[in-house]
Amino acid sequence: MQPKLRQLRTAIKAAAPKATEKISYGIPFYDYKGRLIYFAIHTTHIGMYPSGDAKGLEKYLTEKATLRFPLDERLPLERIRKLIADRVKERDAGKVTQMVPAARRSAKTR
Repeated sequence: MQPKLRQLRTAIKAAAPKATEKISYGIPFYDYKGRLIYFAIHTTHIGMYPSGDAKGLEKYLTEKATLRFPLDERLPLERIRKLIADRVKERDAGKVTQMVPAARRSAKTR
């Protein structure tokens, strides 16, 4: 589990080198002109919230804006970097990142 978290942190820092890691609600997150992304490890997956516009990551999208990456699969690091880089660009342009709600999926399709 720790190697995957290190990979995730490395991907986030590569996409947002000026972001700082903080903790809020007992969950680590990266701050860059506001809360950029939260992440946490769970029994069966790593969660990232809020995902915002998660193009290319729809297979991992659950609920409204939560990405769940199963621990038994490789992390889609390039797509994660792109998601974070896009959010940084939005912040730099002064745009507020809007969460894009996804249709709720049943537990069978998660």
